[in-house]
Amino acid sequence: MNLIENLKWRYATKKFDPSRKVSEADLEKIKEAVSLSASSYGLQAYKVLIIEDLELRKKLQPASWGQSQITDASHLVVFCNYTKVNPEVIDGYLKLKATTQGLNFEDLKGYGDFMKSKIGALPEDAVKAWTAKQTYIGLGNLLAASAELKIDTCPMEGFESDQYEEILGLSKKGLSAAVIATIGYRSKEDATKDSKKVRKPVTELFETIK
Repeated sequence: MNLIENLKWRYATKKFDPSRKVSEADLEKIKEAVSLSASSYGLQAYKVLIIEDLELRKKLQPASWGQSQITDASHLVVFCNYTKVNPEVIDGYLKLKATTQGLNFEDLKGYGDFMKSKIGALPEDAVKAWTAKQTYIGLGNLLAASAELKIDTCPMEGFESDQYEEILGLSKKGLSAAVIATIGYRSKEDATKDSKKVRKPVTELFETIK
């Protein structure tokens, strides 16, 4: 199972080689892996920003606790969750579903009404928390896909979401910065690159209930 070996290979890269860039071909593979991520109702209530622009990343670095990965990595990936899921979002998904699967849009009305009633009953902060959780599933696929391509990553929660939202103009788009990741290639000078991976034993992490 190559996935296991790839996951053993990856680690949260602390120092990237700024001279090495992820190719467009590999970037497209990573994007496809993220797009295939599971999400509640299939809504994909988030948007993923891939930031290559170095000057923009320099502006974001102070809002990222000054971490060098922000500017040294090949790309900065920002997972932005929807702050609201209005009926138009749900209808848009149902239209896509109808077109993709050759269905009649009207036949999906009951499913749409169900989603609207469930999501509409949630307080705004609960909706925001729910959509933010969806981004982490996409992040997991990004980490796994990158590892398969031998591309290094660093998932990061060490950043100021409100400052990201201001710099990137997210609020006016109905988005919030949930989690970020940097992708690229490890530096030979990264002191953590040869450290043994620390994980709980499987026997401690899992409990089987029969």
